[in-house]
Amino acid sequence: MKLIISIVQDQDAPSLIDDLTEKEFRVTKLASTGGFLKSGNTTLLMGVEDEEVEGVLDIIEDNCKTREITTSLLSVTMPGDTYIPYPLDVKVGGATIFILDVEKHIRI
Repeated sequence: MKLIISIVQDQDAPSLIDDLTEKEFRVTKLASTGGFLKSGNTTLLMGVEDEEVEGVLDIIEDNCKTREITTSLLSVTMPGDTYIPYPLDVKVGGATIFILDVEKHIRI
């Protein structure tokens, strides 16, 4: 068994969760915050059997495409944060995925 931890953008999460649950994968959703643009992220936890990992990765890839946005301001909330007074093209989206071996799984 594997634990898949997937960090995706908030706007990608609803369709991804719908597709995963439609294929009968159990998903736990955690709210999280990204560092660079301070944008909302969603962290998904999924326990899957070894042979199901590729199927889950395919669903994530179908729902979480990288795209380019233009932003003109990064918030200045702490010393060292940056204000950029001109448009900046930034790639967002996609997913960061960690796959861990599960030594023991107990469902009560």
